[in-house]
Amino acid sequence: MRQPDEFDEFYKDARDRLLAQTYAMTGDLGASRRAVRDAFAVAWQRWRKLSRLERPEDVVRPHAWRLAQRRHTARVWHRERDIDPDVRATLDALGKLSTPQRKALVLTQLAAVSMPQMAREIGLTLERAEIELQAGTTALSLEREVQASELRAVFDALATSVQDRGRFPRAPIVRRTGNTRRRGHTLLGAVGAVAALVVTGSLVTDAGGVRPTLHAQPDKPARTPAPVVEAEVESGVTVTLPDTALLDVATIETAYPGRTWSERRTVDNSEGSGMVLPCQVARYADPAGTAALVRTFRATADRQPAATAVQLTEASARPRAAQRTFRATTAWFAGCTDQRVQLLATRTPTGVGDDAVQLVLRSFAAPVTTYVVGVARTGLFTTTTVVETPGDDVPDRDAAAAVLAAGVGGLCALPGAGACAPSRPTLADREPVPAGRQPALVSEIDLPPVSGVDDPWVGTEPRRATTNAAATGCDTTSFAGRFGGARFTRNATRTFLVPGADLPREFGLTETVGALPAAGAAGLVEQVRDRLASCPERELNTDVERLVDRTDGADALTAWRLEVRVTDERTVTYLMAVIRTGTSVAQLTFVPTRDASIGTDVFVDLAERAQARLRQLPAPDRG
Repeated sequence: MRQPDEFDEFYKDARDRLLAQTYAMTGDLGASRRAVRDAFAVAWQRWRKLSRLERPEDVVRPHAWRLAQRRHTARVWHRERDIDPDVRATLDALGKLSTPQRKALVLTQLAAVSMPQMAREIGLTLERAEIELQAGTTALSLEREVQASELRAVFDALATSVQDRGRFPRAPIVRRTGNTRRRGHTLLGAVGAVAALVVTGSLVTDAGGVRPTLHAQPDKPARTPAPVVEAEVESGVTVTLPDTALLDVATIETAYPGRTWSERRTVDNSEGSGMVLPCQVARYADPAGTAALVRTFRATADRQPAATAVQLTEASARPRAAQRTFRATTAWFAGCTDQRVQLLATRTPTGVGDDAVQLVLRSFAAPVTTYVVGVARTGLFTTTTVVETPGDDVPDRDAAAAVLAAGVGGLCALPGAGACAPSRPTLADREPVPAGRQPALVSEIDLPPVSGVDDPWVGTEPRRATTNAAATGCDTTSFAGRFGGARFTRNATRTFLVPGADLPREFGLTETVGALPAAGAAGLVEQVRDRLASCPERELNTDVERLVDRTDGADALTAWRLEVRVTDERTVTYLMAVIRTGTSVAQLTFVPTRDASIGTDVFVDLAERAQARLRQLPAPDRG
C-alpha cells in the first residue's frame, strides 16, 4: 500500500516551498516548476521508502534543486518579464553569489534547516559552511541595501511572488505520471537494452591500445544523450537513468572551491574507444546493462593546478548484475594495469550507497598525475567518480568522497536505486582490494617508482617457491620443505625487474610467501630476527641496520638494511623485511643500486603493503 493520501498531503504542503527554493537558486521559474513536478513524480515512485522518513522533503529537495540547475538554460539570471522590481533585484543579487553562498542562504532562509544540516547539504564542514553563509549574507545585504536582519523579509517576498504561479498538476496526475514512467517505457527500455547489448557486444573488447584519458576532445562535437533511458527490469520497477541524475558543475565547485569548473560533455559512451577512465579495461563494466552515461568536467585556477573530473554511471538489469558491476569496476582500479601507476591508499566512504570504496592512485609517467577514484553502488546503479590533479600533492580525499556521495545522491531517488549517502561521508582506511592472480603477493600496482628510472616494473608469473630468491646470506631462509616439524604449504614467489632500464644484474625485488601453523610462523620470524642480529659477528663483511621492528599479536614486521662488501671496490645493499599475519609468512627483499633506489622509508611502506596483501593467503593445508 503506497498511501496516496499521505503523498498527496505531502505534495500540497511542500511544492510551493520547493518552487521558491529552486527559483531562488536558478532565477528560472519554468525550469524550477518542471524540476519540482518531476522530483515529486520520482518521489511517488519511491514513496514506500520515503514515507518512512521523518522528513521526506530533505530527500526530495536536493533532487529538485539538481533538476532545476540542470534545466536552467537562461543566459541571464532570470527571464520572466512580469517580475516585481524588488524580487528582480533579489534574483540579480543572488545570481552574483557563489553557489555555496547561495545554497547556504536559501537553505537557512527558505528551507529553515539547522546549521549542521545546512552544512551537510552544501557538502562543507560546519565551520566552512558558516563562513560561506556569513559571506553570502553580507554580500546580499549590500546588494539589496538592507540590514542582515531584514533578509528574511526579502526572501519571504520572493517566496510570495511564486505562490499561485506554479500551475502544478493535481496530486493524482503526479502519481499517474510516476506510474506511467514505471510502466509506459517498457518498449523503449527493451529497445534501448537490445541496442546497448548490440553495441557492447561488438565494442566492449575494443581496447585498441588507446591510453585512457579524462580529457574531453574539444574539436569533436559532443554527442547529446537521450534525456532519459528507461527499462522495465522487474515487476513494478523501471530503471531510469536521466542525465539530470548526474553530477553538475555546482556540486563539483562546492567540493573543490577556488577553481573555475565547466562541464565538457555528457555521452552514453557508445562511440570512440570508450576508454574514459584511467585503468579502464572495457567500455562498460556491465556489457548487458540497460543504460550508461558519462559526464566530464574541467577546471582551471590561477594559483592551483588544472583539474579534471569524470563520472561514469551504469544501470544494470538485476541486483546481482549490479553487484558484479561494482566488483568489476573496482577491479579496474584495484589491479590497474596501466604502466607506472601506484596504488597509494584504499578507504571506505561510510554510509555511501549499498557498497562504496575510494582508491587513490598516482601515475608517475610524465607528467605525474594523481587520481582519487570513488566507486559506489546504490541498488541497480553503479557510479564511478574520478578527480584528476597534476603533480604529487596530497589529494583532498574528503572532497572526493563528497563528490562520490553527491553522485549517489543523484541516483538514489530513482526507481531501482538503493541506499542514499551523507553529504560529507567519513572515510575509514581499509585493506587493499585483492588483485592479481596471486592476491597474497604484491604486484606492479604496489611498487613505488625507482629514482632515476622512467621505465615500468615488470613482474614474473607467480610460481611455487622451491627456492627463495628473497633470502640473504645472513638468514638463508627457505619456504620449501618443513619448518618446526610442519610442512610449508601455499608457498609462492615472484620477482620484479625493470627490463627497459640498463641496470646491474643484481637489481630487483623478490617476495616469497608461505603458510605454516601459527607457532611455526612465529618461530620462522624469530629465527630470521635472530640470524640478522648475529650476522655482523658471523659475516665480518656485512653491516646490518634494523629499520623497523613491530609485533602486534599475530602480526609482525621487521625490516633491515644490509650492506655486504663484496670487494674493496664493490658493496651490495639489501633492503629486506620478514612479515607475518597469523599463519602466513613472507620475505620481501629489494636490491637497489647506487643510481636506482627507492629509499628506506619507502621500502618500509612497501613492506606494510605486503603485509596487507599477505592476509589473502589461505590457512595452511592440513593435508
